Amino acid sequence: MADLLVPETSKRLVSLDFFRGITIASMILVNNTTGRTHPQLVHARWNGWTLTDLIFPFFLFIVGVALVYSLSKQTETGKQRREIYVKMARRAIVLIVLGLLINLPGYDLSNFRIPGVLQRIAVCYVIVSLLVLHTSIKWQAYIAFGLLIVYWLLIELVPVPGYGAGVLAPVGNLPGYVDGIILKGHTWLPNGFDPQGILSTLTSISNVLFGALAAHWLMSKKNELEKLNGLLAAGSIAVALSLVMGIWIVFNKRLGTPSFTLFVGGMALLFLGICYWLIDMKGYKKWTTPFLVFGKNAIAVYFLSTIIANIMEAVRIPQLTGPAVPLPRYLSHMILAPWAGTVGANLLYAVIYVLIWYGLMNILYKKKIFVKV
Repeated sequence: MADLLVPETSKRLVSLDFFRGITIASMILVNNTTGRTHPQLVHARWNGWTLTDLIFPFFLFIVGVALVYSLSKQTETGKQRREIYVKMARRAIVLIVLGLLINLPGYDLSNFRIPGVLQRIAVCYVIVSLLVLHTSIKWQAYIAFGLLIVYWLLIELVPVPGYGAGVLAPVGNLPGYVDGIILKGHTWLPNGFDPQGILSTLTSISNVLFGALAAHWLMSKKNELEKLNGLLAAGSIAVALSLVMGIWIVFNKRLGTPSFTLFVGGMALLFLGICYWLIDMKGYKKWTTPFLVFGKNAIAVYFLSTIIANIMEAVRIPQLTGPAVPLPRYLSHMILAPWAGTVGANLLYAVIYVLIWYGLMNILYKKKIFVKV
């Protein structure tokens, strides 16, 4: 399984490996809390954002950074375009298959969910890779912002039957309407909406392109201080613009609104800039090892931890009183809650789950085994 998030370059950005690792570890953590916990460790109900809402968009941003390094290395070593296309297609197919496998537990073919995190990564990876190979950096920037404008116009101007245009509520929004028609019965929510659905992929492509633009900047001939200042300046401007845009269009991660996409792109640039300064420029690397363990096998640990969690969730434990409960909740409430409290147990279970996967990935890391696609 190829970790497409790992740039194939001799001069690695340790800050990118760290960024990838902390993002994956955070994703595993927030995906495995078993009930009520800290508000920042759950997604916003609809509008607004929490730290949890930044995690997957950060993941997409990192894909954009890494694919530029990878494609640059492949072209520098003389790989033919056909070879690159074949490798690209194979990676995308593997990611889509893995994503569908993740969706298997708890579903049957009648309501099997088709979209998902890995599926969206695959689609965005292919599209942005083609853009990087066939367009200039300037055009990549135009397309990144152009897609935000196109998506904004679509959701504001195209009417949904029975609801009208510009509806950004959980029911009646255009992305949910499109998913309900094309993916009917195979989405995250029964009303047809899916946060990794069809239409909102447009802003995810922009998200990946922002990462690609950051990579072009980091690979330029600028000195380290100029690169750092560029990342921080671009991130600050993007966040400021998103806040202005937020006056007209809400921040909404599930819909992938342009204001939220621009905001999270700016935040990713700022975070990458801070990591670049601390780790690559100042050389503070020893403390990064736990997250490098996750980052070196990012796709592998995400896939394995998610599918195991889904299987555990599908296992129901009978209760003396009341209905059977999923295995994770049983372990949390029966074993941890008596001495950690309900809220503490919900978080502690997720922390333990992350540590278990850290232990497993650390074995691979020490043996220098990095699972490839």
